[in-house]
Amino acid sequence: MTLQTPLEYRTQAQISRAAIQRLYVSMRHLIQRGGYKPLGVSGESMIEAMLSLRPEIYGLIADEEKIELDGLLYIFQRLPLGIEECRYIKLISREGFNHSNFEKHVPPRRKRDCYRVDEEQYFIEMTRGGSDIYDILTHLTFLYIEAEKIRKNSLDIKGRKNRSWLMLEKLVHDMDNGLEINIESGFTYLNTILGRTYDQVQTAYEKFDKSEGVNNLFKIVYALGRLSMDEYLSDLDREITFSPALRESLGHHVYGEKWANNIKQVLWNNKLFDRPVHIISANLHSVMNTLYARCALSNSVKYINLEQYAELLSQGENQDLRDQVHEYALENGMYEISNTKGTNIGVQVFDTAKLNPDLLPEGLNFLKKDKDSCPVIIVMDYAFGEQAYETMDELLKPFIVGDKRFPMHIASVNIMGKAGILEGNKGDIMIPTAHVFEGTADNYPFVNALSSDNFANSGLGVYEGTMISVLGTSLQNKDILTYFLKSSWKAIGLEMEGAHYQKAIQSASKIRKSISENVVLRYAYYASDNPLETGGTLASGSLGLDGVKPTYLITKEILKGCFI
Repeated sequence: MTLQTPLEYRTQAQISRAAIQRLYVSMRHLIQRGGYKPLGVSGESMIEAMLSLRPEIYGLIADEEKIELDGLLYIFQRLPLGIEECRYIKLISREGFNHSNFEKHVPPRRKRDCYRVDEEQYFIEMTRGGSDIYDILTHLTFLYIEAEKIRKNSLDIKGRKNRSWLMLEKLVHDMDNGLEINIESGFTYLNTILGRTYDQVQTAYEKFDKSEGVNNLFKIVYALGRLSMDEYLSDLDREITFSPALRESLGHHVYGEKWANNIKQVLWNNKLFDRPVHIISANLHSVMNTLYARCALSNSVKYINLEQYAELLSQGENQDLRDQVHEYALENGMYEISNTKGTNIGVQVFDTAKLNPDLLPEGLNFLKKDKDSCPVIIVMDYAFGEQAYETMDELLKPFIVGDKRFPMHIASVNIMGKAGILEGNKGDIMIPTAHVFEGTADNYPFVNALSSDNFANSGLGVYEGTMISVLGTSLQNKDILTYFLKSSWKAIGLEMEGAHYQKAIQSASKIRKSISENVVLRYAYYASDNPLETGGTLASGSLGLDGVKPTYLITKEILKGCFI
């Protein structure tokens, strides 16, 4: 009788969780080492872990022939334009390249400054903490896996370039020289090289073509395949390196401290520092629109309700209306802090003493007190993963003036975010009662001042319970997510910042005593995707106008609490 080893009893969820751990440990090791070759020993270990994990957002990553097209579009919207052409990628800190004349690119879906140094090299600024680095390394690992498939599909059994590749090469050269090309013939070349049907290639081509800041699909496939062939046929290795300044700054709150002090200085200079302060982590439009849209637009748009105004302001063609609200807000109590000190987190400060309570939306009963008692609201744009701890930890510290320390009077901390939902649909609302940090024993139960009762008549699905703070949204698969949903955790969703915010808040209130232990916490998320639903991942596209209703419902409930 053959005895089974413990490893043979492992579920796919356990295998996947182990793969995430291996990726996390490998990435931290490589950062400290200073660099690696994606197809070297270290890179291969990351590739093996990714293939074992099979993240849901990367779809067909484990298929040996088919290229994952939606996943590629997803990452190219978050990587700088032309990165597929570069053999050398260097991740850097903020090191003065903003004063250089290098060609600068900012990806449309992930704001980070990137510099094209020459034809073969990109420098990419990493100022948003460890999660930002893990995110980009995950994307790049996926990119190299797909590039290897393209190479294999473009070479024959003897290692010679096949006709589809040679024709694609000619087509791309013709494009570069401004010559007319036959796009449909190009689709047939990609049909072979990508291992996908003609219809799938055509659909993908159109999606790439419509995406801002993303290269043409023909050029992307050719560039990925060319670099892979250069490495396979000519030993011209691709490399990823990390600058010494980046390695030294990681984990030391270099950018978060400057960012937080800048906010406190604005409060101090405008005599707002001694007032009750409510911090809101959210987008930079919903609070401003909720407080000022009715006042700013009352002469040009008949007011029916907040949702009508919100949908109007969310439509792309109404930039003039958004500008009107923004200008009115700046003239009536809103301070905008656009210098993000490298964090890429914009900030708005609202002096509610300057609000007109008669023109607030229905349900926002703001009773003006004396000026010194009117709350001040700080709205910070979304942090990214571990960056949430860095920024919130620094923001909750006292402000130092000379040799004196002045604590802020924090009345509440409010977190509104987008998250993946495990039950329910896009646009539904999640109310966390605890955050569990994936891959660790860290868990953060807390008393949430919001509950499902606040949204009982919203017409949306509302779920209350534990949420998982994940290492990266692109590192999840159905096995892990099903485990969190069906096990005793009974998780309702996943996001990237909640545990990090809670770590900072509990440290400030219970250990450092820099804020009150009775600080009010309000957390609510709306579902940007359902990763357990086929076609429901982030790679399937944004919420669009479906996200307007939950965004403004949550915003209004948070503001109600701030105005009490």
